[in-house]
Amino acid sequence: MQPAVRLERVSRHFGAIRAVDEVSLEVRDGEFFAMLGPSGSGKTTCLRLIAGFEEPDRGAIALHGQSVVGVPPYDRNVNTVFQDYALFPHMSVLDNVAYGLMVRGVGRAERQRRADGMLELVALGGLGARRPAELSGGQRQRVALARALINQPEVLLLDEPLGALDLKLRQQMQTELKALQRKVGITFVYVTHDQEEALGMSDRLAVFNHGRIEQIGTPEAIYEHPATAFVAGFVGASNIVDAATAERLTGRARPFSLRPERIRIGAAAAEHGVEGTVVSVQYHGASTRIEVALDGQQVLMVDRPNDLRGEARPEPGSRIRLSWSHAAMQPLDGGALP
Repeated sequence: MQPAVRLERVSRHFGAIRAVDEVSLEVRDGEFFAMLGPSGSGKTTCLRLIAGFEEPDRGAIALHGQSVVGVPPYDRNVNTVFQDYALFPHMSVLDNVAYGLMVRGVGRAERQRRADGMLELVALGGLGARRPAELSGGQRQRVALARALINQPEVLLLDEPLGALDLKLRQQMQTELKALQRKVGITFVYVTHDQEEALGMSDRLAVFNHGRIEQIGTPEAIYEHPATAFVAGFVGASNIVDAATAERLTGRARPFSLRPERIRIGAAAAEHGVEGTVVSVQYHGASTRIEVALDGQQVLMVDRPNDLRGEARPEPGSRIRLSWSHAAMQPLDGGALP
């Protein structure tokens, strides 16, 4: 089966800025695929290249096996949902959703029937007569989704669509978006800088940095086995242990990453252990983060869950012992740790 989206050595430069630099990836048909990275990493430009809003300087872009290089956006079977919704304020919700059908010459009765059905799909049944200004942010986002889906695109492109929502609503919409994608079965390509969104919703994700892809994989693979120091540090919190410290701890000068939640406090039965001085203790609700300075100066973050046992937290300045298993260390140079 042909991938829904295929990029092969695609580049897009703006003067001296290499916004997208030799990017290759494949998005499977029916997949929820996330592009994750910080601002300026190239993920949005990549999405715009797929949509046709930008053209590559070089490289190939194909949708379901058909090249779309040079094809205008309106002739590509894709639709885009933006962060600012881009709704028409003077139109009703129903007319906003039906707009794409009107442009295609679909009759009014059929437009209304299909728009009503789409509003039901996104849990906005009965609100078609309202104007966008009368809706909440989450409701306006659902209208934008309904409008993008009504023409049944092969690929739906989403450019940080939840960025304008507050945390609670954003988390709710993450669940709804994933459920909607499963229901309609359309390929979603989702751009975000939010790790929680990418890890929680995607089937696979690509981590972008400086116009290139650092790693592609499932959320679990990316989190558990980061390929580079950038991925380890950007996708969740991680301790990046440099070669010099690694040599003191393991006997081999091979850098590795170590997730804070994989470190235990105390003389637990584990392959590796070290003593250090507590630098800070930060209460985060479900967990407490403890920063510990090793004698070699490197600081390790330790995340300890807060439970009901009432264990005392270590105080800054106290000496504690840390331990972790060999499996918790993820090599960052492509090889296996000794």
